Amino acid sequence: MPAKKRRRVEVAVISDVHLGTYGCHATELLRYLKSIKPKILVLNGDIVDIWQFTKSYWPGTHMRVVRHLAGLAAKGTHIHYLTGNHDELLRKFAGTRLGAFRIDNKLVLDLPHGKTWLFHGDIFDVTMRHSRWLAKLGAKGYDLLILINRMMNWGLQKLGRPRVALSKAVKDRVKSAVSLVSDFEMTAATIAADQGYSYVACGHIHCPEIRPVSTEKGDVVYLNSGDWVENLTALEYTAKTGWQLYRYADDPKMPQGADEGTEEIDEGDSAADMPVASLLDGLLAEFQLRRPETNK
Repeated sequence: MPAKKRRRVEVAVISDVHLGTYGCHATELLRYLKSIKPKILVLNGDIVDIWQFTKSYWPGTHMRVVRHLAGLAAKGTHIHYLTGNHDELLRKFAGTRLGAFRIDNKLVLDLPHGKTWLFHGDIFDVTMRHSRWLAKLGAKGYDLLILINRMMNWGLQKLGRPRVALSKAVKDRVKSAVSLVSDFEMTAATIAADQGYSYVACGHIHCPEIRPVSTEKGDVVYLNSGDWVENLTALEYTAKTGWQLYRYADDPKMPQGADEGTEEIDEGDSAADMPVASLLDGLLAEFQLRRPETNK
């Protein structure tokens, strides 16, 4: 049976997949990943949900997503895994390079339409008001934001209180959610403008979006890749079209609904680059051993 033709995109960005949880739409994500041929794939945080990770729930489709990602790396796709709050254990691996697979906290892509700054966005959870001046410190400021959030959540955990997570506030539809999302977008855009970027791409809040934002330093286009729990969305970039928002529900070529038992097995799933596959398997093993205690 001939392989289906895949759409060529220069950059694809997905985030907030939450592998290892019941809400993850791994089957649909796998279909999407098999429909594209990206030069660069950015995994913008919360790909594996360490906060809710359990040894008892890891379906075959979730593992096949991991193996498929390794297969893409083997075939030459440059994969950038940017850390988020639900996979924060990976932050100690920031800077790891293994072939086409990389782990970082943030990324800058110099694209024909302008420089795009990508990071998950959880650094704003605790320190929204002070994020701008901290970010002006550059890499050290970004790392300080991560440290502040980590220390705050550690303290809350010791007090028996839930972690601070803007994404949870939005998901719970609190009254201030609209304001929180607006503040998040403006904070990200303002910091991006301060540093001379044309675009800023986040995840975290599960709100897919592409919109221009005016700041004191100029206009910035804010991008959010959404999630694969509720919205099933991604960001795609080509030199011809620029950044666009992909919605699984709007793709006529995609079957609607998940049927894990009927998915065809792609040879690329088993043809994974072994060093990358071994690294991913090792990380998954560490997640199981070091699952943090959280209040849900």
